[in-house]
Amino acid sequence: MAKILGIAQQTMAHYEGGRLRIAVAMLSSLANALSVSVEDLINPAPSTKKKRGPASLLQRQIEQIGLMPRAKQKFITEMLEALIKQQQSA
Repeated sequence: MAKILGIAQQTMAHYEGGRLRIAVAMLSSLANALSVSVEDLINPAPSTKKKRGPASLLQRQIEQIGLMPRAKQKFITEMLEALIKQQQSA
């Protein structure tokens, strides 16, 4: 997603973690990337889920990766992309 939006992966991790707010100018690009309207981003439909459980192991790992130096993030991203391509080819 960060690559699509033209931002650093670490910046994206900060957006996802709520540590940074997304600039208004970026909302249109984000909405297009997610195939939703800007209105859906600003006023999402109320969730029927009342209580959220603990973050999954994968989610916690992704958050930790977002805090790593860019070189390590790039290495991990390349490994993941290779594994995903391999899985899709199988």
